[in-house]
Amino acid sequence: MKIVLIGATGFVGNAVMKEALYRGNEVTVIVRDPGKLSPQKNLKSVQGDVFDTNHLAELLKGNDVVISAYNAGWTNPDLYNEFIEGSESIQEAVKKSGVKRLIVNGGAGSLFVGPGVQVIDTPEFPDAFKAGAGAARDYLDILKKEDDLDWTFVSPAIEMNPGIKHGRTGHYRTGLDHPVFDKNNHSTISVEDLAVAILDEAERPAHFRVRFTVGY
Repeated sequence: MKIVLIGATGFVGNAVMKEALYRGNEVTVIVRDPGKLSPQKNLKSVQGDVFDTNHLAELLKGNDVVISAYNAGWTNPDLYNEFIEGSESIQEAVKKSGVKRLIVNGGAGSLFVGPGVQVIDTPEFPDAFKAGAGAARDYLDILKKEDDLDWTFVSPAIEMNPGIKHGRTGHYRTGLDHPVFDKNNHSTISVEDLAVAILDEAERPAHFRVRFTVGY
């Protein structure tokens, strides 16, 4: 496939890039500084700004799928607004480009853990992540109104951080709006297996205009 990836220098985006290349896809990554990524076979790095919608649309043309792992930066004081603005710009650029398929990585905060209760609403949810998780939750509501694109919103398990040591197993289970729990009532996934799930969805689409989640 010809895949465009936005956010390749981030935690999730870098794992998605590695998985896409491992599978032999042609991958174009759009980054602010192409020099941050080492040259690799089947990898093309181009400079782009998610807020420049028209230029971004030109960069996306001719590809099979756009995968967005866009993150406005966890320490960004305007994280919420920039995530919404950047995500909407990416969405509009995909439409302008003629590419029909958009896959968005959007965090676990919007998953439901009870009637009307999302992960972000629980007392245990870290304050440091609320701006980003809130932006991803609200952007999902925006994306649900999108009728022109074949979009998919992907939520990882509740626990996904560098401390999850499973690595790439190639195995996971899926759900929709509720977390996937294991037999010990834990919702976990490695970033490598999240990337596997995202590339599986890109290559064999199964979730159109819905959110799905993964876990062990």
